[in-house]
Amino acid sequence: MAMFVHLTSAANAPRIRRSGIRAAGEGPGGARGVYCFPVLPSYTLTHQWLRELARFGSRGGLVAVHVRLDDAQEVLVGRYTDRARGDLASVAAAEAVRRIGVLEDPRGWEVFVPRAIRPREVHRVRTAPQVAGWRYLPDAHGVRPCTCYGCRVRGGYGARRLRERLPHPLDGPPPPV
Repeated sequence: MAMFVHLTSAANAPRIRRSGIRAAGEGPGGARGVYCFPVLPSYTLTHQWLRELARFGSRGGLVAVHVRLDDAQEVLVGRYTDRARGDLASVAAAEAVRRIGVLEDPRGWEVFVPRAIRPREVHRVRTAPQVAGWRYLPDAHGVRPCTCYGCRVRGGYGARRLRERLPHPLDGPPPPV
């Protein structure tokens, strides 16, 4: 049995214990399912998506739902950037754990289960500290953020100061003083 972790809002924990995880995530081709990540020996790599998901807010923080899937269960595996191109590989759950486990840097990889998770497949639900993981993208530290009109996030934390400090040349003159 392959073990995966799914991160969700703490407000969903009682419902997940009672009736499992509903297939709310939208995957390749509009398929509905659940995004998760294999449980690896490294806590930080296993819970790498915590800080990125916490950016979007959740009532009461995030919880880690450990899920035990049959080894033969078909899942989609790949980097999060492959999702838009539709390059996720369809493999068995045990093979997905193996593929991600042997990677030198598994940050940014994800597993998509194209169905809901039943209550008997939920192994445990526990709180997770919100300090592990990366924000924006893996290895974002030390990379100058793009401030062009297409890339910037309106209303994001520190967005105005960032635009003033690093104006993009294609956006015209900086705002008046």
